[in-house]
Amino acid sequence: MLGHMLPKETRRRTGRFAWVLRAVTAAALLPPPAALPAAETFPVELQHRYGTATVPDRPERIVSVSFIGHDFLLALGLTPIALRKWYGGEPSGVWPWGHDALGQARPVVMQGELDAEQIAALKPDLIIGQWSGMTGRDYALLSRIAPTIAPRAEFGDYGTPWQAMLRTLGAATGTSVRAEDIITRIEGRIAAVRAAHPEWQGASVALAWAGHTAAYTSRDIRSQLLESLGFRVPEAINGPGPVTRTHVLIPDEDPSAIDTDVLIWLDSGGSAARLARMPLRRTMRAYREGREIHADLLLAGALSHSSPLSLEYALDRLVPLLEPAMDGDPATPVPGMSEAGLLPEGF
Repeated sequence: MLGHMLPKETRRRTGRFAWVLRAVTAAALLPPPAALPAAETFPVELQHRYGTATVPDRPERIVSVSFIGHDFLLALGLTPIALRKWYGGEPSGVWPWGHDALGQARPVVMQGELDAEQIAALKPDLIIGQWSGMTGRDYALLSRIAPTIAPRAEFGDYGTPWQAMLRTLGAATGTSVRAEDIITRIEGRIAAVRAAHPEWQGASVALAWAGHTAAYTSRDIRSQLLESLGFRVPEAINGPGPVTRTHVLIPDEDPSAIDTDVLIWLDSGGSAARLARMPLRRTMRAYREGREIHADLLLAGALSHSSPLSLEYALDRLVPLLEPAMDGDPATPVPGMSEAGLLPEGF
């Protein structure tokens, strides 16, 4: 896994169902959740990689073990009783684009390995686990507690498109109408940006993590946004690997795979100095022609979450960076590159 840019896989597994069952019956006194929107048709059956999750009625106590799932719930007007913090300095685990939707709510914040006993004590009636790295053993434990939604097999652990994730959660929570409205709005904005920039159509793009050079394939949610704007991830990055592979390592001694029409460096904090020292970066066309973008902590986080909330923020920030990066003229500086100390020599 690539530092903070991809979630850590869970290594600690409880394996003791008795713990879970004791916690289920603990009858912990927990505050009631906020009122939820009116339900659609229930029960709902949702297929995923480990089987079928049957949600018998509108859920009222939702636990998100997904690293980004809380963003999707908040977009739907739902607040989970517990969420799984990924990374960053937000004590709530919710980044700035989700603050308004979170309001004064204070869900339980989990972090790191999945703890089935802790989750069972919360008495959830739905557990969402898309984009969670959930294993079959995790699912066996969690599905004993409440209906549990794992990712679909064809998407792998971290490749579920944001639309598919939102539709699944909409169906599971009785908010499908709202989910479709959100999808229509965001896809409409993406289509408008794409139509306004015909020069982007078919241009190559690479999103690379600056902390340890790796590039994201078109199966990854970050690259999926760029491809929806008309860019394409080159075959040198996608390669012949499995359809669920979301990233490939790029050797520092041969960065040619990421020498694209626009190169976006995702920085989770403090990696600009490493890029400035990268020996062969100065040999790249992307460097010489000013085609690089330095995505700072917030922009990199928004792209990495790729949720209905963070996508709006990402588009606000990214489009004004793509425009000067794509003109191929290093005399047109890309905002943020000077501040990061990454402008080509002589500019």
